Amino acid sequence: MNQVFKIGDFCFRLVLEDEICPPTNFMKFASEEAPSYEYHIQMADELPEIEGRSMASRANLRVLETTTGECRYIGILGHSAFYACYHELSETQAEVVVNRQERNDLSADTVFASLLALERQLLPKGEVVLHCAYVEHQGKAILFSAPSETGKTTQANLWGQYRGTRTVNGDRALLAKKEDVWYAQGWPVCGSSGVCENETMPIHAIVMLSQGKENQVRRIQGREAFQLLYSQLTVNSWNREATLQAMELVEDIVKTVPMYHLSCTISEEAVQCL
Repeated sequence: MNQVFKIGDFCFRLVLEDEICPPTNFMKFASEEAPSYEYHIQMADELPEIEGRSMASRANLRVLETTTGECRYIGILGHSAFYACYHELSETQAEVVVNRQERNDLSADTVFASLLALERQLLPKGEVVLHCAYVEHQGKAILFSAPSETGKTTQANLWGQYRGTRTVNGDRALLAKKEDVWYAQGWPVCGSSGVCENETMPIHAIVMLSQGKENQVRRIQGREAFQLLYSQLTVNSWNREATLQAMELVEDIVKTVPMYHLSCTISEEAVQCL
């Protein structure tokens, strides 16, 4: 397969071996525009051994700095070995090698998207990935954000039931500022929600959630809003420049977009409260 995709303002070409097929959600971002970047993805019985300076080491990720760019050995939590190696060959090209034994896992959108280190290309363009349920309400986006298992999908579903909203993505949104307005954009990963659409709309509000015995909502600003929002972004913490770029964007979001904290129950009253 030789196909161009566009996610946010990042347009790129995927050159894939025949046995590799992008997940259905990813195909919603196919494009006919001219790409500025190219990924070559191939299968191998073993991953290559790349030398470089260690930047990060975790159970499911090892990051190296090489002479041509960043290199990542990518794994899945609970698995004993890495399933892929991502290596930047230049400013416009990367090579990805996938262990042939793990090819069936590529059908999962989270696994496939991890091959591409998309946040590396998007952050310099002023775009950040937020962990949230992205809901459309009267042509604008409401983003419910919180750590996993807190209730993002639950609150999104309650709004659908009682306010007729529609979920655009149940797990992620790509945020970008255009002409002084912050927008939520589609993202090709939706986690277990199964809801993923390639749509863009202005952000009406960001709601940080926590579980509670009563429904209470308050406006948040400044340091509190910054810390809560930053904690739910995809940020390469081992990269100082990327971290500073993300912090600058969060500062702007906090100053520009209304943010709230909602302590909530699973009820219509939670919707009414917000």
